[in-house]
Amino acid sequence: MIKRSPSLTDQAKAHIKEQILNNQFEDGRIPSESDLANELGVSRTTIRDALSRLEIEGTVFRRQGSGTFVNEPGLQIKSRLDEIWSYEAILRAHGYTPSTMVLDVREEQANERVRESLNLSAGETVSVIQKLFVGDEEPVIFTENQIPSKFCDGSIASDDFRLPIFQLLESLCQQRLNYYLSEIVPVSADKQLAKILGISQRKPLISFEETGYNDENEPILWARSFFRDDLLRFRLIRRGI
Repeated sequence: MIKRSPSLTDQAKAHIKEQILNNQFEDGRIPSESDLANELGVSRTTIRDALSRLEIEGTVFRRQGSGTFVNEPGLQIKSRLDEIWSYEAILRAHGYTPSTMVLDVREEQANERVRESLNLSAGETVSVIQKLFVGDEEPVIFTENQIPSKFCDGSIASDDFRLPIFQLLESLCQQRLNYYLSEIVPVSADKQLAKILGISQRKPLISFEETGYNDENEPILWARSFFRDDLLRFRLIRRGI
């Protein structure tokens, strides 16, 4: 039986997906909505919604008149680009044992690019947090997050910066990260990035440049992340319209 927080649909979806990943469904056939509803102690509507979400993300597919089945190609998608995951969770989903290193924390005046993204005035400062995410002792992801200083009360301890950025914002800055506006930008490693990530200079990297927004649709975070694509690949399913 499952509890009511978080939502029943989210819990049902997570439970079914865990069973899928553990190969618990014979021949890849998902049990009927009624059977799943009885197993989890929820309504068929909840199961139907959970299966619909799994279908949207590509984990299952429905065959008219035959039922719902595991979508093996969809299981190659280890993390979804349209959802906010911690980078530790992303590394774990790709089979790595993750660890996090806080490389630098400082306060500085926001540059013009960050001011424009965060609607800051000249002279306003930001807290800059640089972290390295390691998988199985290999550096994989380097991130830099910039949070307007006005959202932080100065009580953030060094260990707090190890938290995923969305948890830090919510628990210590009283700001909930609702969504990112993200750009995927190809870059080549400069001398600093090459040293941090243990790669050669000019090696191609995938990077995200992102502005994070709160529930009031106000920008609260500017971030950029750099990924070693020899160790981490992102996949998505593109559908016909």
